[in-house]
Amino acid sequence: MHRQNVIAAGLVVLIIGLVVTASFSKGVGPVGVIDSEVMRPTAVTDQAAADKQKNERTGMTDKIEKTEEEWRKELSPEQYHVLREAGTERAFTGAYWDNHEKGVYYCAACGLALFDSDTKFDSGTGWPSYSAPISEANIIKETDTTLGMARTEVKCRRCGSHLGHVFDDGPRPTGLRYCMNSVSLKFEKKP
Repeated sequence: MHRQNVIAAGLVVLIIGLVVTASFSKGVGPVGVIDSEVMRPTAVTDQAAADKQKNERTGMTDKIEKTEEEWRKELSPEQYHVLREAGTERAFTGAYWDNHEKGVYYCAACGLALFDSDTKFDSGTGWPSYSAPISEANIIKETDTTLGMARTEVKCRRCGSHLGHVFDDGPRPTGLRYCMNSVSLKFEKKP
């Protein structure tokens, strides 16, 4: 009898998985709850629609390519060191580590929207920290083995500038801490 219950439970899980997979393949989109009477996905939430619009407004456009000489002319020496040479500003010295205003943080080199203040939190590290970017499409993550350890470097997808690193010790729901250099960012208040 126990074996039959295990098999029945496995079949239920398989059927639910097939329904969810089928809903995605038909373009229904994210599935919230399965309607138990007819086994179909419920409507997508208003939040999902708002997130889609936000991503469209802040999405990346064409890649920017400049010579290092052009970057040197446009950026301050400190910005150039961090953004183009993957440097790091000293903790607790940047403009945004203790910024609590509502707004959006853009790449200081090219203006691509990177982080929203709604995802900013106090990590106690002395650098501005965020639990998620505005859009994963706006950043590049690469393995960085400098300093004798493996870390994940975060770069701007549009211009390739170094922003900081991401660590897996952040708050829920992502569990991530995007630890950025203030000098890599430009903040604009929300109206």
